[in-house]
Amino acid sequence: MYQLEETYYFYLLVIIPVLVIGFLFLSSWRNRIQIKYISSDLLKVLSPNISTFKPKIKLLFLILFILFSTISLVNPKIGTELKTVKREGVDLVFAVDVSKSMLAEDIAPNRLEKAKRIVSEIINNLNNDRVGVIAYAASALPILPITDDYSTAKTFLQSLTTDMLSSQGTAVLESINLAKEFYDDENQTNRVLCILSDGEDHEIENKNITEIVKNSGITIITIGLGSIKGAPIPLKEKDIVKSYKKDQNGDVVITKLNMDLLKNIANSSNGIYINGVNTELVVQAIIERLKEMDKKEFESKQFVAYKDQFQWFIGFAILFLSLELIVFEKKTFWVKKLNLFNE
Repeated sequence: MYQLEETYYFYLLVIIPVLVIGFLFLSSWRNRIQIKYISSDLLKVLSPNISTFKPKIKLLFLILFILFSTISLVNPKIGTELKTVKREGVDLVFAVDVSKSMLAEDIAPNRLEKAKRIVSEIINNLNNDRVGVIAYAASALPILPITDDYSTAKTFLQSLTTDMLSSQGTAVLESINLAKEFYDDENQTNRVLCILSDGEDHEIENKNITEIVKNSGITIITIGLGSIKGAPIPLKEKDIVKSYKKDQNGDVVITKLNMDLLKNIANSSNGIYINGVNTELVVQAIIERLKEMDKKEFESKQFVAYKDQFQWFIGFAILFLSLELIVFEKKTFWVKKLNLFNE
């Protein structure tokens, strides 16, 4: 089996017929001029060292140089070995809070953009793990099912906005219940849910959060975004702040980080709570936690491993170029004695 990587370089082979046509035209023109002004016998007397064969040899070497150089640029690959791939990792679902409170700018540039940046950096540091994405506010919405396509995951991640869910609020339990449907096996020990939120959920106060989270069978890592002091929620037009969100009494709403709720969720599921201020520390803590967890084999498949072969063609190209440079059009003294070409 073989594979050609950059086939458009084959267009360079057009140079070869151009060279041949040019060589034939030049040889024909030169022969006509010689016949017109001087006889062949006299030419041999005046220029005894001129070879009629070596120019053709030099042309052949030049053609072979172009041919092998072109093939090396195409980079042919040959499949030579069969490999069995076993991928082991963790199923990691990100639940990103997209409620309006995530627009607060007490963490730069705002809480939602910080959440997306953290998730993107975590994905960059994953190896064989699979990821999924959930967006939630007053309800939870599946954005991307479990996948090992990291580039697609980051594309869907960047599409998250606070306008994608019309109902507002922060339904943490909705995201946990939805996450259960993302995993293949309820008995697997590597189910991880990473919740990125400011933790403002007023509906959860009257519910037994500890029992609900424990029974989920999911390890939950919570990342707190925002400050305890809080910040107003800006209302912008074309990236310019026009006003701030107000309550029914006309007072500016101050949204604060509910660290206690996020810690309670994490502790109830044998997970960890991380403050989201420092992206690097968050990523490091999560990657270290994932390394400690049991790994599940996701798939085993066989494929042909292609090996680059361009180096061989580069070697031949250099060889023929060297020969073209060291072969002169004049007759070689010792070859002349042998008279191999009857010249």
